[in-house]
Amino acid sequence: MTNTADNGNDTKQENSVSRWRLILGEAAQNKLEGMNGPGGLRLTEEEAIMDSALAAIYNDTESGTPSAGGSGSGSGGGSGGRGAGNGRGSVNLSRWLGDVRNLFSEDVVSIIQNDAIERRGWKQLLFEPELLASVKPDIQMVGTLMSLRGKIPEKTKDTARMLVKAVVDELMARMKEDMQRAVTGALNRRQHTPLPSLSGLDWKRTIQRNLKHYDTERKLLIPERFYYFDRARRSKEWTVILDIDQSGSMAESVIWASVTGAIFASMPALDTRVVVFDTEVVDLTEQCADDPVDMLFGIQLGGGTDINKSVAYCEQYIEDPKKTLFIMITDLYEGGNQSALVRRMREMRESGVRTLCLLALSDSGRPFYDERLARQLARDGTPCFACTPAMLPQLVAGALQGQDMTALADKLTAQKG
Repeated sequence: MTNTADNGNDTKQENSVSRWRLILGEAAQNKLEGMNGPGGLRLTEEEAIMDSALAAIYNDTESGTPSAGGSGSGSGGGSGGRGAGNGRGSVNLSRWLGDVRNLFSEDVVSIIQNDAIERRGWKQLLFEPELLASVKPDIQMVGTLMSLRGKIPEKTKDTARMLVKAVVDELMARMKEDMQRAVTGALNRRQHTPLPSLSGLDWKRTIQRNLKHYDTERKLLIPERFYYFDRARRSKEWTVILDIDQSGSMAESVIWASVTGAIFASMPALDTRVVVFDTEVVDLTEQCADDPVDMLFGIQLGGGTDINKSVAYCEQYIEDPKKTLFIMITDLYEGGNQSALVRRMREMRESGVRTLCLLALSDSGRPFYDERLARQLARDGTPCFACTPAMLPQLVAGALQGQDMTALADKLTAQKG
């Protein structure tokens, strides 16, 4: 009589060994076979396709020359389709992309696609319209396209633009509503109006101003006057300047910052200026207001860094310091005049400008940055910290309301942790 429990345990062990085989690759085949009982280690047809797709990227041996389709052993050939993983023949990219998208989850697909470009140099993924259309759009892929600006063939540009637009639309959907609500709320709560509106009632101010009318016997507060927030939109009430480091290490932050700039530009209460820099300074305000996709294609990732030059350029747009928010997005690895940069930022802060330095604007982990320069700027009143897109609306609202930005940043960072 068969022991059902034993069969279940055997199946779990086989699945576990198969997973380790997929993780470790073909080199681990012989060592793992002994762990799978007398029958040895045999991958299912689906597992063999997965193994072939992974081997094309992660095997130590060369994977051969990628081809758009037609010939070549490629991946996806079942137990016999191992040519790509063993460095024989060419990888059929169309079939490989199909295998990857069919067999792995979306987040894993993004990692594998980007590893294909970074580890194997498969730029063909981006140079053929039919292949690019099969790629999963994500923020890393947009960064890669930006770094290849000027090298993408004409026939692929429309497809590349569609891919970038899909990612921008997704990021805008994630951030726009929260940002608009935060900015509108922060600006509206700075002024009051005599026009009554229950939704606009300033409860805190109303209670504070009417405490003297508290009826101790009835334990009721009887307001003599109510205070309401002014919901009217005021045009160009604040100037917001985004100064964005476009060096190669800042790719993800550049994309998020560009989307943020487009959101700011869509708000009548803000006069938005978007500037990018490496060793030169480029003003992309018009492109940002018209189309953030055009703006991203106008950015050239890579090159050196002259932060001081960019700050000097931005200073000309500060007309009312006490109504200006200056957000610098950079890792602070300054290739220009560092002492002049520190002086400019100190003077800007002392004039009344609200200043922030975002060492990264992304969902990624801890950024690399110049810690000494960050500490110097922080001592002079410019908080320096990494920021996720989800944190940014609260930070912007806090800056517009005149809150202590260092304390607010510490609070939000602690909440995230």
